[in-house]
Amino acid sequence: MKLKIKKGDTIKVIAGNSKGATGRVLQVLPSKMQVLVEGVNLRSKAVRASQQHPNGGIIKMEVPVHYSNVQLVDKNGKPTRVTRVRTAVGEKTVVKRIAKTTQEEL
Repeated sequence: MKLKIKKGDTIKVIAGNSKGATGRVLQVLPSKMQVLVEGVNLRSKAVRASQQHPNGGIIKMEVPVHYSNVQLVDKNGKPTRVTRVRTAVGEKTVVKRIAKTTQEEL
């Protein structure tokens, strides 16, 4: 299935422990139908001492959220559904993502 959320989009979590949080998409995992969002769904992980973490200890890290639990945010900051519109530009077809709330391109 083609996901309508891309890296760099702003999303809002609509279900789960992080409900109501907004953030920027860092990574999209289409095979698992998940997205990794900055500052959302944080988990604690014990880390050994290494060059990256000289003291080791417990760090907070983001874990992916299922695609169905997030919604894109339009330019007004409101969650919106997305439709895709194909337009012909010369010999090529261009696909644009359109917000259902404002009818503007994302």
